[in-house]
Amino acid sequence: MQISFSTAATAATLALLVEKDGLERLNTGALEADALRVVTGAARASRFDGETAAVVEAFVPNGEGVRRVLLIGTGGGSESDYERAGGALTARLLVSGVEEVAVDMASAAPAPRAVARFAAGAAQRGWRHDIYRTRLAEKAKPTLTSIVLLNAPEGSEAAWAPQKALTEGLELTRTLVTEPPNIIYPESFVAKVLADVAGLGLEVTVLGETEMRELGMGALLGVSQGSARDARLLALKWNGAGGGDTELALVGKGVTFDTGGISLKPGPGMEDMKWDMGGAGAVVGAMKTLALRKAKANVIGVCGLVENMPDGNAIRPGDVLTSMSGQTIEVLNTDAEGRLVLCDAITWVQRTHHPKTIVDLATLTGAMIVSLGNEHGGCFANDDALADQLLAAGKASGDLLWRFPLGDAYNKLIDSTIADMKNVGPRGAGSITAAQFIQRFVEAGVRWAHLDIAGMVWADKPGATFDKGATGYGVRLLDRFVADNFER
Repeated sequence: MQISFSTAATAATLALLVEKDGLERLNTGALEADALRVVTGAARASRFDGETAAVVEAFVPNGEGVRRVLLIGTGGGSESDYERAGGALTARLLVSGVEEVAVDMASAAPAPRAVARFAAGAAQRGWRHDIYRTRLAEKAKPTLTSIVLLNAPEGSEAAWAPQKALTEGLELTRTLVTEPPNIIYPESFVAKVLADVAGLGLEVTVLGETEMRELGMGALLGVSQGSARDARLLALKWNGAGGGDTELALVGKGVTFDTGGISLKPGPGMEDMKWDMGGAGAVVGAMKTLALRKAKANVIGVCGLVENMPDGNAIRPGDVLTSMSGQTIEVLNTDAEGRLVLCDAITWVQRTHHPKTIVDLATLTGAMIVSLGNEHGGCFANDDALADQLLAAGKASGDLLWRFPLGDAYNKLIDSTIADMKNVGPRGAGSITAAQFIQRFVEAGVRWAHLDIAGMVWADKPGATFDKGATGYGVRLLDRFVADNFER
């Protein structure tokens, strides 16, 4: 979606922003008085009062033809209200036949950051991935390509720049999550990401199976050994603060397809497991965003990339794996594979880059969806201040989190009788015992948080800034987390 700024309306379609109960104050030089009366009359007839993301359409005389005019509610006028309003505008016009819409901000007079969030919501809601739909009906094809923001306050274009970077990072994440597993697998994931971030100044490290085997990454490679696709570890490093240590590591689970392995998942719904790399997708989207907006922070993003398949060489329930840390793991369920990938990726980043803070993201447990549905991601942390920072970033960005407990009682549930630990505990507290497993690989003195985003990376119905399908969850959260807590 092309976003531009102007002071003169040239588009045939016009949108006006209206705050809650602000219809009487509606004023624009882009419409004649008679046309404005028609529009406000249509709003009253529709019981429109400017509530967030509400939309009213009217057609007014325009020479010998008519002009399409929309009123978009911005509610209380918060940044999130404006973001939702932008998404509502695109949702209404995306396949309407309209190619360009002008949005007059004169009546609402929003702050520059609110304008930027409006533009971001509009641009993000327009993302589609139709490349495999060869018989899409003409009326179902997107037409809206351009949004012109009129009479935006000074500073709006500058405020839009980081939101534009965020939108581009989201698009990378959504593309990776949406692509089918015969297109995105560990090797092609790496190739796609490297092509997408080329020239942005990110330092790249890619480890193949030989290098990982030499490092002793037996847990990650154990998951991969049943697949014909080789595993990869991808690291993207951004040194935006100049010299100094890497302060923050973002670690993503990248299971590009998860059959469950020998502990095979049920067939119905297994196709959804192409998005089991949503954590890795969020990490690379966030790293692209940080690089595009030149974030003044030193951050590394690490993705453990595998495919979990059930061939004759796959790991079995009862096998014992040795992780890079040297700790041994009794595998009771091969479908609890994400934690095996994360533990080696976390050990690698600690030994090679020594971050003071680690945040991992993973579509880790179905138990998290049972707990929180599709409204929040789960947050686990060994540091209260870190948890508070992430919860605040989630609230500010719209990628909401809810904190869960950790503790010795839960930790004991994954003790093994023949190894250092087992990869699953009992049925109860499944998301918590998964987090306890990962915590065993975090070194003393390192702040760590685990985000279980199983219910958040894919949506069965449209949201405020996304259509059905990949949401891009995690990118906005991580970008805001870095901006608020790590930039200098």
